[in-house]
Amino acid sequence: MKIVAVEAIPYSIPYRKPLRFASGEVRAASHVLVRVTTDDGIVGAADAPPRPFTYGETQRGVVAVVEDLFAPQVIGRGLLEREAILEDLARTVGNPTAKAAIDMAIWDALGRTLEMPVTGLLGGYTDRMRVSHMLGFDEPAVMVSEGQRMRELHGISTFKVKVGRRPVGLDTAVVRALREGLGPDVELYVDGNRGWTASEAAGAMAEMADLGLTLAEELCPADDVLSARWLGQQLGVPVVADESATTPAEVTRQLLSGAASAISIKTARTGFTGSQRVLHLCEGLGVEVVVGNQVDGQLGTACSVVLGAAHRRTSARAGELSNFLDMTDDLLTEPLRISGGELLVPTGHGIGVEVDPEKLARYRIDR
Repeated sequence: MKIVAVEAIPYSIPYRKPLRFASGEVRAASHVLVRVTTDDGIVGAADAPPRPFTYGETQRGVVAVVEDLFAPQVIGRGLLEREAILEDLARTVGNPTAKAAIDMAIWDALGRTLEMPVTGLLGGYTDRMRVSHMLGFDEPAVMVSEGQRMRELHGISTFKVKVGRRPVGLDTAVVRALREGLGPDVELYVDGNRGWTASEAAGAMAEMADLGLTLAEELCPADDVLSARWLGQQLGVPVVADESATTPAEVTRQLLSGAASAISIKTARTGFTGSQRVLHLCEGLGVEVVVGNQVDGQLGTACSVVLGAAHRRTSARAGELSNFLDMTDDLLTEPLRISGGELLVPTGHGIGVEVDPEKLARYRIDR
């Protein structure tokens, strides 16, 4: 169970259309497949989706930090030495998705070695999660049409609506159109990706007060400490910290300051080990959590549902598990399928999915 090799393989798969939100735009899944191999010949894999406009990571940067710094620290360690491995990785500042991918690849290898599913090793609470779909910036009619299509094809009835544009009426009009077009039984919540000021956010939320929104995520910059705290006191729905709460320490500060009252957990940035730490902190403080999406492909989505379904609190709400539907292709041998508004946890050892070597060869960009 000793790790003998660590790989970082960059690849790129186009999206059917650009995904637009306040903090940036994504036209292709330019990710990094991270693999660890043990002396028993077991291979564990996970995905690192760089988000330079959020965490400062780039695809080339992830490859470099894994190959130059992390691989030498990990090789020679046992699969059960997670604490020591994470301590070594923590000496390098930042690079959350690179660290998370290594952590999850090690969990995958461990599950395959033990011939057990990772979701069972983590907690094994349920075998499925309800799905929330993200709707990015577009014209109201286009976004309503996408929501209707997702409901008809996949049974999805929860939608995260990207907001944060100026003037704020652009987005309040979209949310109102979605409520009118999708009906009263659909759950809607908004994510500003730090795009508004606190006063703009307060005004927008007041304008949408009759629309039955359930959550408001990162409406204003978290660095605006007093403004974020003031905004949290104004709103009548839970305020979700996402980009501002990427570590247990940040989670604690956001919650205790009053700037947030719920937390988004993303396996792509905290892995399985770090995500459990954030989850247990939230349980102790009695706040809701949402399983978020890092604009993941199917491998990343599989990791999210594996973690989310393993625990009662993470499976209580719909997880953001559908954005792979916007990709033109993917890496897995068996694609994930959303039906009846739910995504089942993949069956099998480890994370439960397999990377197709032919697809990886087609989309990798280092050869």
